[in-house]
Amino acid sequence: MSSPTSTGTAADADRALKAKHRAMWASGDYPGLAADLLPELGETLVQAVGVTRGDRVLDIAAGSGNVAIPAARTGASVVASDLTPELFDAGRARAAAEGVELEWREADAEALPFADGEFDVVVSAIGVMFAPHHQAAADELVRVCKPGGRIGIISWTPEGFIGQLFATMKPYAPPPPPGASPPPKWGSEEHVRELLRDRVTDVTAERRLLRVDMFDRLEEPRDYFKAKYGPMIAVFRSLADDPDRAAALDADLLDLVRRHDQGSGSTVLDWEYLLLTATKRRETVPGPR
Repeated sequence: MSSPTSTGTAADADRALKAKHRAMWASGDYPGLAADLLPELGETLVQAVGVTRGDRVLDIAAGSGNVAIPAARTGASVVASDLTPELFDAGRARAAAEGVELEWREADAEALPFADGEFDVVVSAIGVMFAPHHQAAADELVRVCKPGGRIGIISWTPEGFIGQLFATMKPYAPPPPPGASPPPKWGSEEHVRELLRDRVTDVTAERRLLRVDMFDRLEEPRDYFKAKYGPMIAVFRSLADDPDRAAALDADLLDLVRRHDQGSGSTVLDWEYLLLTATKRRETVPGPR
């Protein structure tokens, strides 16, 4: 049994970790990156889970609403939740421009402030995968979905470009906190099935490619991410006093782009992701403890 002191220490460590994550995603310009590169993923996920008018939908780790806004366009009642509310302003502006309404809620994916079975549809695209404790996030995702409700998740695969981007940064980054799991593991069908266990049925999983062709020179994807992408910004900040290692990471990232480039005369990258859908069992099975 944990002592009050050890329990308090763990809670303090978790709050510090979540504050660090919030600051990381608030840095750079993730809403701009999502608008530039990821808009089709929102539409893809909304279609995959069949969001329709009258559904109550939760988008977990919604960011600036890449899934939530297309879901709201269907006439569904949508809640966009995220640990980093600094991302909401861009989402609210986009929603207003499109004439759709939805609710924006600050929420930790590992401790959602919603009732059991509150939502008909629970989704997350390139979102819940970044919660550090995968089982806790998966348990919450299932908990807030009603029995018979639909679940849809899009995650970068470990083998794809973004998964390999994280693998490239890992040797240069500070060590992860105890118990944290690598985000791209959510891109493994086996891993997600293990997280959801027999609490869901009708699981479908498909690897797909997102083509990114907005860059010309090989250096441009790396430099774009250095300016806009919170996880990469955090790694380079940690190397601020070590220019040699920062230069080595620059070179490794350029090599990563070169290996994945499909273009001829411009840089074309195919980013692999896993699209997984499932239905929550009508008779729920308790999650692991």
